[in-house]
Amino acid sequence: MRNDGRTIAGVAYGIGAGALWGLVFLAPELVPEFGPLQLTIGRYLFYGLFSACLIAPIWHKLVPLLGRREWIALGWLALTGNVLYYILLSSAVRLGGIAMTSLVIGFLPVAVTIVGSRDQGAVPLRRLVPSLALSALGAVCIGWQALAAPAATSILKQAAGLLCAVGALVSWTCYAVGNSRWLVRLDHVSAHEWNLLTGVVTCIQAILLIPVALVLATESHAALAWTKLAGVAAGVAILASMVGNSLWNRMSKLLPLTLVGQMILFETLFALIYGFLWEQRLPTVLECVAFTLVVLSVVSCLAAHTQPRRSVSPATAPPCSDAHSRTGS
Repeated sequence: MRNDGRTIAGVAYGIGAGALWGLVFLAPELVPEFGPLQLTIGRYLFYGLFSACLIAPIWHKLVPLLGRREWIALGWLALTGNVLYYILLSSAVRLGGIAMTSLVIGFLPVAVTIVGSRDQGAVPLRRLVPSLALSALGAVCIGWQALAAPAATSILKQAAGLLCAVGALVSWTCYAVGNSRWLVRLDHVSAHEWNLLTGVVTCIQAILLIPVALVLATESHAALAWTKLAGVAAGVAILASMVGNSLWNRMSKLLPLTLVGQMILFETLFALIYGFLWEQRLPTVLECVAFTLVVLSVVSCLAAHTQPRRSVSPATAPPCSDAHSRTGS
């Protein structure tokens, strides 16, 4: 398949992953009586259960292919991209609000793209300046209204929410960069298998958090509330963690890291759309401007990656082919 075909397929996978990941922002609204830790445990217990069922038939063939480094990487990626990220994200929404959290998380593409620009063969950062500027402006527009309005909560809670949001930003940036690079060097494990392995490891981490959740629990819930939590957690696990992560891993094998960063914008975009539908309202002017900036950011980044290069030597191969050649690093 030509590089253009790889890019189109990768972007399609990225849009699909963003559409499914955006659903996780609705989970706290559907079960407001439960906290971030309980939501995280429920989601990733189901994610691990489904992953274990799917990976069981090939487990005996897959395990010998994994060494100590791979298992350590899986543990780190499960923590930064799933457990820690979702706890921090949910906490930020509860403490500081969705708009402020969206503002900070909206800088994920900027952070990932800047890190990815240091990879060998990546598109030079100067060609990505327009896309990064548009991305930053879009993120500012998303949260501008909430930041300009009087705070509904105390300054201390706002500050705690901001710290959680920044922590989520750092956590997912580490995951996106590390996961993309591991998928490139893993020629003996498919993206789907890597996703299932991540689910199993994430489930183990979620189980370890159950005693903590029990100690921190301050109120009891009716059986109907627990059933509702189980339903929401299972739905998010299947759609966001199983299918969404699988699409993201497929995308990460097709696109260079600088373009992978831009794809994260679709999660914010779809999360806002779902929020409008949930609140039964139309977007404001600033939100419409943010939508436009997000689309222009991705389009300009695509243009930067599809521009023909005047001279290409073996030492400066295109990002996709170069990335897939570095399997031993």
